[in-house]
Amino acid sequence: MFWVEIDTYSPEALGHMRRRSPHPIASCETLLGLRAFLPYFREQAMDVAIIDTPWNGVWQAMKIASAAEAHEVNVAPHNFYGHLCTMMNAHFAAAVPNLRIMEIDVDRLPWDDELFTVAPTIEDGHLLVPDTPGWGTEPNEEALKAHPPKPHALLS
Repeated sequence: MFWVEIDTYSPEALGHMRRRSPHPIASCETLLGLRAFLPYFREQAMDVAIIDTPWNGVWQAMKIASAAEAHEVNVAPHNFYGHLCTMMNAHFAAAVPNLRIMEIDVDRLPWDDELFTVAPTIEDGHLLVPDTPGWGTEPNEEALKAHPPKPHALLS
């Protein structure tokens, strides 16, 4: 088993589980900001800190990864959002020394690649860091207009 992913708002409870688990523990994808992560690092509550880079921002995510490294904790960027997040995470992953693995959602819509100017390139199971400016891709406004969001059904 690669890891057990557990999200809890109690660093003490998670630390208790980690000390008794035969498997690595990954957690914290729902936390925002370095201050929220620090109690988990102090408690040695996880083996891998999952950092949501779009919600935290890559600058804040870098600070979190640096604190994780100081506590000998690996990091894994969280991603179920799509290509822009994948490209942001690629840059983040390339810059942190304590990367464990990078999550990517491969079960996407058939027209997902149309929504951005550059789609992620995966070769032999490895994501290639783009060399294009910025994050390496931009939204394709015309494609976004062609695939508008569907209205939510009202709850009855």
